[in-house]
Amino acid sequence: MRAIIAGGTGFIGQALVVALRDAGWDIVVLSRSPGKVAEVFGHGVIGMRWDGSGWLELLGPDTAVVNLAGENIAAGRWTGEVKRRILESRVNAGRSLVKAVGEASAKPGVFVQASAVGYYGPRGNDPVDEGAESGSGYLAEVCRAWEASSAEVEAMGVRRVVVRTGMVLGHGGALARMLPPFRYFLGGPPGSGYQGVSWVHLEDEVGAIRFLMENKEARGAYNLTAPTPVRFRKFARILGQTLGRPYRLNAPAFALRLLFGEMADEVLLSGQLALPTRLTEAGYVFRHPDLEETLADLLAVARPTV
Repeated sequence: MRAIIAGGTGFIGQALVVALRDAGWDIVVLSRSPGKVAEVFGHGVIGMRWDGSGWLELLGPDTAVVNLAGENIAAGRWTGEVKRRILESRVNAGRSLVKAVGEASAKPGVFVQASAVGYYGPRGNDPVDEGAESGSGYLAEVCRAWEASSAEVEAMGVRRVVVRTGMVLGHGGALARMLPPFRYFLGGPPGSGYQGVSWVHLEDEVGAIRFLMENKEARGAYNLTAPTPVRFRKFARILGQTLGRPYRLNAPAFALRLLFGEMADEVLLSGQLALPTRLTEAGYVFRHPDLEETLADLLAVARPTV
């Protein structure tokens, strides 16, 4: 088996590349600087350029194309330029891959398209699964365009899977950004804390992507979130208790809006309770369905036995 991965040097991409490589897959990572790919991953991973030269002839029924490319949405305040880059980085990547696949004589067996639970927009108390309609707001707009960017491969006869990912918890990413305030006794949820957090352990993110790549019946959209989403206030409580730190110091909504503007409202102060209905129905079994166990695992904290 072979995987051609765009966005392979990102947080999720690196974990996926390593897991597939260690499982015996041949891996190609698309990069503007192919020489740097070997520096990141070492043996067993080849870097190639986006323009299709060198990797189009590798396509075939045993090859998966995985599109994880896109700029970080939570890197700072959203200016008009930042919003343009967030959207275009996703849409242009999908279109480039579709164009390359269309020019290839053989087509891949599966095309995995990244997306996010932001597709559903801000939600209240009601959980949502893949049957819910897309919501309102900038992130929902981005997710719709992101998903649509590679839809044309289906008309080429390629099985396509869309993975709507939640907050991925691992060594790095969102969890790393949350830890310093808690460790300095300043931890707590942003705003009211009632917003939903659809989280997933990085190991399950990677495991679910591989499961959907290998399951020839899988197609369409899947939520890559643990089956136990929580409110942010509960997330903060469990994180604080895991670290042995306070967890009740809310970051005021007005202060977050002053610092981050629109990004605060869409990323920090709102959320959704997304359920992985289609993923579990397809037979995927989560390794880390429990938030307490997940944080203890990632923070290397021993849980008490009963």
